[in-house]
Amino acid sequence: MQRLIDAFINSVRAFRKLAVSEKAFQQELMLLVLALPAGWFVSVSWRGYALLIGAVLLLIMVEVLNTGIEAACDAISREFHIDIQLAKDCGSLAVLISVVIAGGVWGIALIERIIGVPI
Repeated sequence: MQRLIDAFINSVRAFRKLAVSEKAFQQELMLLVLALPAGWFVSVSWRGYALLIGAVLLLIMVEVLNTGIEAACDAISREFHIDIQLAKDCGSLAVLISVVIAGGVWGIALIERIIGVPI
């Protein structure tokens, strides 16, 4: 049980640090705050709502992992290294892919809402 408590404390510490210092994380938290009520009106079912919010949470999760990769790389060296550049670029690509997924999920949900027929 202590391990779970320690993991929770570590997670809260990371959340606070990112919420204060990382612009992308702050923007995605604001997106989540907006998505919670908007998803209620856009979705046509509870499953749809869960998918819409899950897509935003996936984006936030990937952003957190990307930030962790960047922090680890910066801790190793701030000088240019091709391998560090690749690691950071891959993290950035992962964020982009999650943005495309979230945008696609929300786009489909909006189309379903507008035309009134599930796609």
